[in-house]
Amino acid sequence: MKEQLTELTSVINNTLEKYLEAKDDNSRLVYEAMQYSTFAGGKRLRPVLLLATHKLFKQDTCHALPFAAAIEMIHTYSLIHDDLPAMDDDDYRRGKLTNHKVFGEGIAVLAGDGLLNKAYEILLSEIVEATNPLAVAKAAKVIGEAAGVKGMIGGQVADIISEEKEISPKELDYIHAHKTGALIEAAMVSGAILAGAKTQDIDNIQKIGRNLGLAFQIKDDVLDIIGDENQLGKQIGSDEAKEKSTYPKLYGLTTCHKMIQELTEESNQILNEYLPQAQFLKELNNYLMDREN
Repeated sequence: MKEQLTELTSVINNTLEKYLEAKDDNSRLVYEAMQYSTFAGGKRLRPVLLLATHKLFKQDTCHALPFAAAIEMIHTYSLIHDDLPAMDDDDYRRGKLTNHKVFGEGIAVLAGDGLLNKAYEILLSEIVEATNPLAVAKAAKVIGEAAGVKGMIGGQVADIISEEKEISPKELDYIHAHKTGALIEAAMVSGAILAGAKTQDIDNIQKIGRNLGLAFQIKDDVLDIIGDENQLGKQIGSDEAKEKSTYPKLYGLTTCHKMIQELTEESNQILNEYLPQAQFLKELNNYLMDREN
């Protein structure tokens, strides 16, 4: 699994480098800022999930690579903006100074904007150049909605206004299903659509993506309490310091570990229908459950 993960990550990084090469001196600074956060050591989870899901139904992923790059750009833009003083006000991300600490707040805002816009430039180009533009447009629509007010941005808004408040489990589910889960789910669903998967298969993939996104966020909440700062690359205890509602706060650590396991097992049960092609995704699913960063 780790060998395949390394191989996919390398392909994704090469694609990102191609798209993020500065073309002229006037834009060089903002490209440097875009490159800084994009290549700061991320897991590449979303693009990996997109390509791995695509491989369940179609092995050749060349036409899916631009989508993988675009979804990672959208994810990175959200992290740059999340770290800003007006948002979470973080100094470190993945063990490195956050974008605004290196380039200043103004350039950091523009670097995030640049990555988001570049992602949509890529998606639109793929639609225009596609031999099957309808399927490509559907995949792009899934990603666009997951990144927007119906998805990630909506979750971020709910997260901000819930700080220092007691919220219900339903409200917490909404925050994390949208802020974190939406883009993970969209990565898998768009990968399936691009590969020409059938409606029932897409429904199955959507369920797996939803489970994985929730399990990933619960694990993040747990690691913010019991994680190792050196492995995480950032300070632990930030959620408590900001008085954020989290799964451990509402349910306790023991229940959270059980929830992660149940979500992972449910996803694996569905993935069993797609063996042996799904072996990598099953192993990745288990790996994410046990991760330490």
